[in-house]
Amino acid sequence: MTFIASRFVLAGAVLAAGMVLAAPKLPIPAPSTDLPLAKQSGTETAVFAGGCFWGVQSVFQRVKGVVATTAGYSGGSANTATYRQVVTETTGHAESVQVVYDPSRITYGQLLRIFFSVAHDPTQLNRQGPDVGTSYRSAIFYANDEQKRLALAYVQQLDSQKVFPRRIVTEIAPLKAFYRRRLPPGLRLL
Repeated sequence: MTFIASRFVLAGAVLAAGMVLAAPKLPIPAPSTDLPLAKQSGTETAVFAGGCFWGVQSVFQRVKGVVATTAGYSGGSANTATYRQVVTETTGHAESVQVVYDPSRITYGQLLRIFFSVAHDPTQLNRQGPDVGTSYRSAIFYANDEQKRLALAYVQQLDSQKVFPRRIVTEIAPLKAFYRRRLPPGLRLL
C-alpha cells in the first residue's frame, strides 16, 4: 500500500475515533532529514502526544513496522501519573503513546510524517478538537539527540514550506518518563 493510500486508511481510523484532522494546505512531504532503514531488525521507541491517546494509538498500531503501542502519560513534573491525577491538569503530563518500532522496516522520520499527517492537528495549542487542556497538547518526547534533531528539522521543514495554514505548536521535549495508562480501580474496557 502506498503512503497516500495508507494515509486515507489511517485518516478513516482517526475520524472513527472522533478526532479532528489538521487541514494542511499541501500534501505532507517526506522529511528531507531522516535516517536510512537499519540493516538489521531490532526495536526502538518513540513517544508522541496529540490529543486523546486512543486516537493516536489507533493510528500507529496499524502502521507496518510498528511492533507495539501503549497509551500513557509523558511530559509532566510528577513522579507518577494516573488518569485521576492527569485529568486535574496539575501534573503537566500529556496523554501520550509509546510506539515501539523496527527501524529496519520504518524510520523515525516516517513515523514523524504519520504523526503530522493523520494523527492530530499540530497547529492547535493545548487541545485537539473538543478535548481541551495541556494534557491534550501536541508533543514529541525524544529519547535521544538523534530523535530531537530529526523532529526539530521536520517541524522547521513543514513550517518553512507552509504546509499548514498556521504555525506548528508541537512541543519537542526530552522523554523523562513514560507512565503506562492504568484503568481506575473497578473500571474495565469491554
